Amino acid sequence: MRQKLVEADLVDCVLGLGPNLFYNSPMEACVVICRSVKPPERQGKVLLIDAVNEVARVQAQSFLKPEHQTHILKAYQGFVDEPGFAKVVTIAELADQDYSLSIPLYVRRELATDGLEKTKSLKAVWENWEEAGREFWLEMDAVVEMLDKL
Repeated sequence: MRQKLVEADLVDCVLGLGPNLFYNSPMEACVVICRSVKPPERQGKVLLIDAVNEVARVQAQSFLKPEHQTHILKAYQGFVDEPGFAKVVTIAELADQDYSLSIPLYVRRELATDGLEKTKSLKAVWENWEEAGREFWLEMDAVVEMLDKL
């Protein structure tokens, strides 16, 4: 069925939303927007939007803030690539992936970097890991010494 919808060029957008948006459903939601008549610039293409991180959670309630809604709407209306958030793919690209509409196959999420470099070499990551391990064991030795003195 999915393949037939894609081949018939009826799928306009696949929107992935974060978890807990719907009452009693902890799962992430996915909205598939279909159009029987697409504008010429959208024909033969599908927009995939990864809005999983566009969810606010306050007092055990998940919801989309106005700025989340605006971001999603602008991505849908703009119908252009936005790294880490939206990707326009052709029907041929979908066919190469067995007509899968799984957003992570096409939209690569950007990792939160907290001001750090976006990419590090494997060697640098390994060195950081080793250093953190050394710090951990030094702290553990200090805890054991303190406990021995008690």
